[in-house]
Amino acid sequence: MEFKHQPTVTLAEVAEAAGVGESTVSRVLRNHGSFSGKTRERVMAAVERLGYVPNRIAGTLASTGSRLVAFVIPSLSNIVFPDVLRGASAVLEENRYQAVFSVTDYDPGKEEALAAAMLAWRPAAVMLAGYEHTKGTVKMLRASGCRIVELLDLDGDALDIAVGFSNRAAGRESAAFLLKRGYRRIGYVGHDLNRDTRAGKRFSSFCETLDAHDVPLVAREILAGASSVENGRLGLERLLARTSDLDAVYFSNDDMALGGYFHCLAEGIAIPSKLAIFGYNGLDIGRATPQPLSTIRTPRVATGQMAAQLVVTNAPPQAVDLGFELIEGATA
Repeated sequence: MEFKHQPTVTLAEVAEAAGVGESTVSRVLRNHGSFSGKTRERVMAAVERLGYVPNRIAGTLASTGSRLVAFVIPSLSNIVFPDVLRGASAVLEENRYQAVFSVTDYDPGKEEALAAAMLAWRPAAVMLAGYEHTKGTVKMLRASGCRIVELLDLDGDALDIAVGFSNRAAGRESAAFLLKRGYRRIGYVGHDLNRDTRAGKRFSSFCETLDAHDVPLVAREILAGASSVENGRLGLERLLARTSDLDAVYFSNDDMALGGYFHCLAEGIAIPSKLAIFGYNGLDIGRATPQPLSTIRTPRVATGQMAAQLVVTNAPPQAVDLGFELIEGATA
């Protein structure tokens, strides 16, 4: 079944909803010309209610169709999202599409603003990370008429297409692995879980799995801001200063886990006999450390490739589970 685009909200519909002429709506949106404050309020209320996005290239693509694919991603500070972009770009370039991207820094409000800016260019598709968006973002996406692809998560309901894997399942398998290896004094080091909702899902299911086996999480250290190697080192240092008898630590991702690994090397903490370390993402650098990192490897490049392929072939709405791989490594 071919995907049917929802009709794009037009300037005329906004004008009708606001009870003014199209030229007045245009003046308000451009903030140019004469109009009253009350008129502006009516127009902007209609814009928000309908999810209207101004068309920056009106008429230019009306006959040819857009070849732009917009990515609104949380970060470029680690390799995860560049890997997704690399996979998608290869497919898009082969099919003469152009990828453009913007970075939200895990800020939902910023994601909404950037999604609006991208949608103003009437792309063929918008790709975003995960399912958690503001109501305003969802309204704009639904009204845009373009394909919507949500990446790297399957724990939720997709707006159109979703490609990735279950973060909750990854959290469960990580906990099950540590429990199977005999660890019982388990801690956690992570970054801002309110912003990185996928890390939050992994952590939640990790703790639920521990609780189901009567092995509750002993301690946690959550650092503000984005994940980084330095925050992982600092987080483990703080965690062990409070709770020195842990036998394993689960990290929100490999960046943080590598920081913890370096802390152990510097302090002479034997891995894994004294302390086990487990990460998430399966970054290449984790395989190059003296002891390969125990972690979950995610199909980031494949996620980008599949997402792009579904867009260029105008595939029907669907959720594609690419799964993940548990890497036993040597740190747990």
